[in-house]
Amino acid sequence: MIVPMKKVTLIVQEKDREETLERLGELGVLHIEHLQEPQGRELNLIKEEINQIEEARRILSHYPVSEKISPTPYLENWQGLLKQILELEKRLKDLKEYLNFFEKEIKEWESWGDFDPEIVRELFKKGIYVKFYQIPLRELKNLPEEIIVKKIFLKSGLANCLIISPKEIKLPFPEISPPGMGLKKMYEKRGELRNVLVHLEKELAEKSVFLPALEKIKLSLEKEKEFVEAKMGMGEEGSLSYLKGYVPEESTEKILMVAHEQAWGILVEAPSPEDSVPTLLRNFRAIEILNPLFRFLGILPGYQELDISFWFLIFLSLFFGMLIGDAGYGVIYLLLSFLIKKKWGNKIKEKSLFTLFYLLSFSAIIWGLLSGTIFGQAWLSRFIKPLLPALRDNRRLQSFCFFLGALHLSIAHLWKFILKIPGLSALSEGGWMAILWGVYFLARTLILGETFPYLGKSLFLLGVILILFFTKPQKNIIKGIAQGTGAIFLNLVGNFTDVVSYIRLFAVGLASVTIADAFNQLALDFGYRGFFSGLFGSLILFLGHTLNVLLGPLSVLVHGIRLNLLEFCNHLEVKWIGFAYKPLKK
Repeated sequence: MIVPMKKVTLIVQEKDREETLERLGELGVLHIEHLQEPQGRELNLIKEEINQIEEARRILSHYPVSEKISPTPYLENWQGLLKQILELEKRLKDLKEYLNFFEKEIKEWESWGDFDPEIVRELFKKGIYVKFYQIPLRELKNLPEEIIVKKIFLKSGLANCLIISPKEIKLPFPEISPPGMGLKKMYEKRGELRNVLVHLEKELAEKSVFLPALEKIKLSLEKEKEFVEAKMGMGEEGSLSYLKGYVPEESTEKILMVAHEQAWGILVEAPSPEDSVPTLLRNFRAIEILNPLFRFLGILPGYQELDISFWFLIFLSLFFGMLIGDAGYGVIYLLLSFLIKKKWGNKIKEKSLFTLFYLLSFSAIIWGLLSGTIFGQAWLSRFIKPLLPALRDNRRLQSFCFFLGALHLSIAHLWKFILKIPGLSALSEGGWMAILWGVYFLARTLILGETFPYLGKSLFLLGVILILFFTKPQKNIIKGIAQGTGAIFLNLVGNFTDVVSYIRLFAVGLASVTIADAFNQLALDFGYRGFFSGLFGSLILFLGHTLNVLLGPLSVLVHGIRLNLLEFCNHLEVKWIGFAYKPLKK
């Protein structure tokens, strides 16, 4: 359920701005909407400090924190620590670039051998020119006779040569500048740099113990930033300051009481359709297990939209069972959920996530038992019979998918029908329900080859009449029919494709079972005639079923969630444009 909100406007004296925000923070119920863009030096400094902490945490996160070290207390000189971490990282980065340069130099000059470049420079002063060239082999015989050519090594058809000449000479071939130091010194320098690198990394690793403290400081700064933004975002008029926000309807009395105590000017009113109202979802605990999934997907219905959590949970559970379609895999998901909770449950804040995993796992187990599918079907067909044999019939299962699509989408239009009562436009939603069930019969005819029944034709006719006359009922009947005609042209084909799209539940579920059966048969064909054949057969089974177990949740994410968020929500006109209710809170 989306909690009803009230719009609140507060007026205070300019000198009381900070005290007002402190009091509101203690109350913790008002979601503030900025009346102007928050900006200023104080805000910029806080943002810079938060960015520095984020950067420091990113740097330290590359180093493991010893579990033996007790949690660090709140740091008093955390700015100094940040400066040290950032400076160490900069030195480390520069050192790595310098070391990389030496690695390239060593790689380039190792083939030339060790020599002292200083001798080359001394010879130049005495009029003896020593140069390094890459010369094609066929061109060596064409070089001037007065120069001495020493071929050092060959690479890619090029002779890397040392050229000695008593006078300045320029050959038409690539010349290589001598290095700054000899190969031996390069090795020594590289060793020194590596030692410094290890020392710097050790210093940074030692500071990773401060990660928990930096996280606390970051949270504190973010809260401070929130208050500063609220202060900077207030409107001003002479000696008065004012702010606007939203509060849950049930908390209105609290803020009115505080306003009376503090002598604030206050206006509480219902939000208008133009207001940007935050969304606060509050459901039964059984339904709130979806909240972690919604946060993961980054979706929230708008304040004026509908909360589909109940129907989402019902149909997601059913879709999960159909898409996974295997009791064996359901047991694996159940065990994995239990083991993860046991090992890392204390570190995971969203405890309800495990309840959701358990529910979905049981859904897969139940569907697998109904269809007689446990790590595939073929190998158990002689021993275990499905509790519901119809689930083994592909035609019936496809027909069920079309039925499920018509039912799911009809719930959306029935919901809208109830909301529009007693208006005549509610009848247009009844028309779309009739169309959806007509589409159900049409899909069975076109895809399964069944006879299109008289009932299907009657539903189409009834649906078209209701949509034509009641989409926009008004005194001008011609205009109303025109708008209804437009709605039919825009949405009729979409209704057909939406219902048919539910066949993906059959297709993906069948693919999962087929893959399992294929790997089972492959392992059986290979045989278990000895240790190595048995080991290889077991490996085939493990890889095949592991593939299915890994791909299963992905198929649910792509198909099962899509049917809820796109097909169902399009018919319900939920566009997920909401943003979360976040009250100013100390």
